[in-house]
Amino acid sequence: MPGAVTSSREAPPSVPASFESALAKLPEGYVDGHFGNRPWGVTVKRSEDGKRTWLYGEELGGTDIVSFNLYHLAGSGPTLKPCEMSSAKVVEFVLGFVPGTAKAASRP
Repeated sequence: MPGAVTSSREAPPSVPASFESALAKLPEGYVDGHFGNRPWGVTVKRSEDGKRTWLYGEELGGTDIVSFNLYHLAGSGPTLKPCEMSSAKVVEFVLGFVPGTAKAASRP
């Protein structure tokens, strides 16, 4: 049918509850931690209205990055928008990232 959008590629990726729970536990601002036995630095920002969470992480001393926005909009479930990477990579990172115990402000 002309004009009909039927591609599953158009559908937003589903967001597992475990992903949302893990993301909610990450502190606002910058934190050092580990993912896959490698050191990472992660920044999380949340909008004041609670409708958007942004995360940017980079492997310290490496070249890997993770970046995405998670939207909570009226009339739909959470919508994950990865930046130039797969949703699977984003979900795996958030579920596997372990923040360090030291406060970021105490870094040298």
